[in-house]
Amino acid sequence: MQEELNILIQAQYPLIYLVTAEEDRAEKEIATISQMKQQPRKLYVWTLTHGMVEYGQARTTQHNTISPEAAIEWTTRQKEPAIFVFKDLHPFKDSAAVTRWLRDAIASFQDTQKVIILMSPVQQIPIELEKEVVVIDFDLPNLAALDRVLSNQLEQTRQNRLSSEAREKLLKASLGLTKDEAEKVYRKAYVKRGKITEAEVDIILSEKKQLIRRNGILEFIEEDETIDSVGGLDELKGWLVQRSGAFTERARSYGLPQPKGMLILGVPGCGKSLIAKTTARLWGLPLLRLDMGRVYDGSMVGRSEANLRGALKTAESISPAILFIDELDKAFAGTSGSADSDGGTSSRIFGSFLTWMQEKTSPIFVMATANRVERLPGEFLRKGRFDEIFFVDLPTQSEREDVFRIHLSKRNRDLERFDLLQLSKVADGFSGAEIEQALIAAMYDAFAQNREFTQLDIIAAIKATLPLSRTMSEQVTALRDWARQRARPAAASVAEYHRLEF
Repeated sequence: MQEELNILIQAQYPLIYLVTAEEDRAEKEIATISQMKQQPRKLYVWTLTHGMVEYGQARTTQHNTISPEAAIEWTTRQKEPAIFVFKDLHPFKDSAAVTRWLRDAIASFQDTQKVIILMSPVQQIPIELEKEVVVIDFDLPNLAALDRVLSNQLEQTRQNRLSSEAREKLLKASLGLTKDEAEKVYRKAYVKRGKITEAEVDIILSEKKQLIRRNGILEFIEEDETIDSVGGLDELKGWLVQRSGAFTERARSYGLPQPKGMLILGVPGCGKSLIAKTTARLWGLPLLRLDMGRVYDGSMVGRSEANLRGALKTAESISPAILFIDELDKAFAGTSGSADSDGGTSSRIFGSFLTWMQEKTSPIFVMATANRVERLPGEFLRKGRFDEIFFVDLPTQSEREDVFRIHLSKRNRDLERFDLLQLSKVADGFSGAEIEQALIAAMYDAFAQNREFTQLDIIAAIKATLPLSRTMSEQVTALRDWARQRARPAAASVAEYHRLEF
């Protein structure tokens, strides 16, 4: 960021918008630029509380510059090269006087070596200035900057011993935090444990959870289940296990690109969401769920797009991570008629998301699920958007045995008491979720009679249930027909069948 900002200042760009919540660190970076030998400049900082003050000097208002209009007018009267930083000017973006003064200042700055930097945690630019301003995102601290923060904390606590491996784990866990957040979490770790070691990584991750919680659109998901809790789907699980080290430095050194993501299509209740959640644990990455319902905000034009940008930026800040979007077909189902229904908001959201997927360089793996493929925009399904598109069908007989085995084991029941082969045959056409609910129903029946449930209870519960494969047979058939030549089967047995067929 410092290099780009320095280039813009040297090139006499008169108006720069710096998006950051780290005022102190950004000020120090700008101060360093202002003191460079090739073009030294004075640095002034404006706030609504103190007016225009020279950087590093006592906070005494210069020439009654508390109001933004007066402060901008004051900059136009200065003759020497200077950088003028305005903090939090965005609340005045609807002020015609402030906008006009900014435009006048830009015009007067030509060939003067003067520049105005608008510093704010949010990006709100008046339409009159859109052609004049250059927007820069102030990057979060990199590993080198975080290493300095950690070293300072270790020095303050007089803790000199920390292995290089432990230091690397702590620093990588801290990526995505601001300098202040990193300082606070290191102090928290020391106060809580009396030392800072790699064991304190969980404290740092808890700080990241707070970061996600404050965002409001993303949700940090913790999953206790492992991938072994998913019955069947051997082809899909094998693909995921093969890429469990995809975000490591070893993979980069080998020449492998970072994986983009995967789309899982299939019948409802067949384990799509569960496989997404357990992948995070398999890969050792945080799992963030993007709630598209919270993205949409009709209170202000452009607010929905800003919500999406903010959520994606937050996800990138704590990468590497998995971004989970459940039921993608519902999230973007209305994009084709968006202009008539919501003024085009859905189409713009969809376009922004596609652009981000195409251009992102951060290690974010997008894992999306969908039930109705006909509702998905075609742009999502083109080759290269996702690394792979998997189709999860209803479980086969052997997979249904696995599902029964998993759910009975989770409830601490002796598997010898049950004929899993018979249960799997009776449950033909049932999804994994429907099998679990039938088992729960059998347990409730037996519990009400104060006895242990049996094989017959489970069979009775299954026969009393009408599965989706029968109530929605046309939809399931259409999905299977579409997936046969366009998606990769998630089950090994089905994959082998397709290899023989085609």
